[in-house]
Amino acid sequence: GSLREDINTTITMATIGNALRGATLAITRSRTAPRVVTSSATRYFSANPHVVVDKFVSSPPPTPSSANAEALRHPNDVHDRNANYSDEDSRSMAGVTASVRHNWTKEEIAELYSLPFHELMYRASTVHRMYWDPAEVQQCTLLSIKTGGCTEDCSYCSQSTRHKTFVKPTPTMKVQEVLEAAKRAKDAGSTRFCMGAAWRELGNKKNAFNHILDMVKGVNGMGMEVCCTLGMLNAEQARQLKEAGLTAYNHNLDTSPEHYPKVITTRTYEDRLETIANVRDAGISVCCGGILGLGEKDTDRVGLLHVLATLPEHPESVPINALVAVEGTPLGDADADDETESDGIADVDAFDMARMIATARIVMPRTMVRLSAGRLSFSDAEQFLMFQAGANSIFNGDKLLTTDNPAFDADTSLFQKLGFVGKPAHAGPRVAPTEVTGEVEITQVKGMEQQYA
Repeated sequence: GSLREDINTTITMATIGNALRGATLAITRSRTAPRVVTSSATRYFSANPHVVVDKFVSSPPPTPSSANAEALRHPNDVHDRNANYSDEDSRSMAGVTASVRHNWTKEEIAELYSLPFHELMYRASTVHRMYWDPAEVQQCTLLSIKTGGCTEDCSYCSQSTRHKTFVKPTPTMKVQEVLEAAKRAKDAGSTRFCMGAAWRELGNKKNAFNHILDMVKGVNGMGMEVCCTLGMLNAEQARQLKEAGLTAYNHNLDTSPEHYPKVITTRTYEDRLETIANVRDAGISVCCGGILGLGEKDTDRVGLLHVLATLPEHPESVPINALVAVEGTPLGDADADDETESDGIADVDAFDMARMIATARIVMPRTMVRLSAGRLSFSDAEQFLMFQAGANSIFNGDKLLTTDNPAFDADTSLFQKLGFVGKPAHAGPRVAPTEVTGEVEITQVKGMEQQYA
């Protein structure tokens, strides 16, 4: 009996070994003959297989012409994009393997975050090239349609009624004013227009909400993608925004659950997560990230990424902000006090930003990572470092709500200098050139139990 079992084990291991060698051979051949279609290296590991492992490299298509160039784009809807890769387990290239996972542990993310900087940058840059075209960068414009007068006590925000800052409350902008601003942004190269209102929640602001729905419809009708950040939303409000044509909704978590109560007390972390769930359930893309420089520790930065990376769906985009300290806010005053230890308040450099962006890129490979507030304080070379870390979206225009931002002309010059092109509106991101040319090894796993999916 034991001899038969040993023989069966030997045969099974030999079968698996031959299958893997066949997969490797197919991949090797595809690399040595790059213009030849690669056959699938699939092997069944039993007479009644439950799992099929398929490793392959994509076959280079004919040289694209202007007529079929758009075929090399993913679907624009993030849910459609993710559905196309539902059977994908991982991607590998140049010694780096990455996958879209929702079961990251804090320890795993902390290990990545703490890598030597050169190694972290190499891994993140490689992952970025496996999933994205690094030359394509989305340009978004953010407009404050309702400034100041917010009742929240966010300790970094100049728009709170609880802080004495330079910001004076203004009424909600007229619909036509907003559409004119959107037109200027579109003419300057922006393809996503974001509208922000300084209040805790939409609540029962029916008249204001109706105006916002008209703004969303108008901007969408101009051929631009539309994003809003309006505070807390209920499920019905999210549904109506989706119906009006809203592309994405921004609702940042700001920091880790543990550090959050030190920054904000008038809205809970759970409140924010509920709004994100309402937006996601309505079919709107989620834009959700955080701010560096709130006095947090590295463990809090890791904690924020852990929450984002373990959501039921990774956000479509994750903005990474550097605090712009504003006099009159608690964090701004603490930063300006020479006699007070800043304890990390507004003390954010290019390496901090690049480390956060790089870690986000690795743990959320298919998520767009947006270089957001604080960009004005970084040189072109420092910004390039952040793009190399995996950032592929920016906010442009001279204002981000109430803080300064690089002007359109400066960003146009930066794009030309770095060889970047803007992502068109209502068009999915380009397929990664490394996928098109067959440089990426893609592992698909299909099975009844989906234990590897």
